[in-house]
Amino acid sequence: MFPYMFLLLIGLPLAGGMESGIIGGKEAIPFSRPYMASVQSVKYHICGGMLIRENYVLTAAHCLKNLSIRGNIEVVLGAHIINKVERSQQRIPVIKHIQHPLYKENNEQDFSYDIMLLKLKKKAKLTRFVNLTPLPKKNEKTPANVKCSIAGWGLKSPNGNKASNVMQEVKLKLEENSKCERMWQHYFNPEIMICSVSDGKHAFCEGDSGSPLICKKIPQGLASYTIKGDCTNTTYPQVYAKISYFLPWINKTMEMNK
Repeated sequence: MFPYMFLLLIGLPLAGGMESGIIGGKEAIPFSRPYMASVQSVKYHICGGMLIRENYVLTAAHCLKNLSIRGNIEVVLGAHIINKVERSQQRIPVIKHIQHPLYKENNEQDFSYDIMLLKLKKKAKLTRFVNLTPLPKKNEKTPANVKCSIAGWGLKSPNGNKASNVMQEVKLKLEENSKCERMWQHYFNPEIMICSVSDGKHAFCEGDSGSPLICKKIPQGLASYTIKGDCTNTTYPQVYAKISYFLPWINKTMEMNK
């Protein structure tokens, strides 16, 4: 039987927000990733994301899956300790969520086109704590074995609830597309997805969906899916939406929804 994939949504909602972290990582240098966003529902962290325009955050489409109170979605920018009200933070309501038109929200087995834009109610104020991240300039093949990193507030334990409210980061390497295709079969589309090496020690996990995978200072992927209850599975690579493929859609959508 093919292993059950899962969407990396919220973990245990503890006081002040989701208790979280990244598996096999370490605490990020405070405010070293000013583009990072915490996507929250009724004050609880559900996903990561990144600020790409003063009034737009890019994240994974599945982050709002099965959420009945979509009108209460906010993003928190400039955060390091997610359950504290830091002076650096900006909390901004989301007025519109735009999932990719080919994303199939009701299909539990299809994780294609897992990308979404969140339009903010007001523009973020750019500071040393909150800033934009550049996107890839064009769609091109992402080579394997490139060292990348990902940060967020997702679970630190691959099958438990050990967590931290402090932003964590971990280094990962990109995997060969051929291996991703061999293991995930038709679930992996190399044109619109990339994946990272499964070493059993380092991974993103619940709560990290939508967080950007940064390679050579440029975001190349958005955390999308892995094995349910086993984020450090050594057989199946972790999968990301390939940002460069979606550049035309991202730019066109933001222009149409100014």
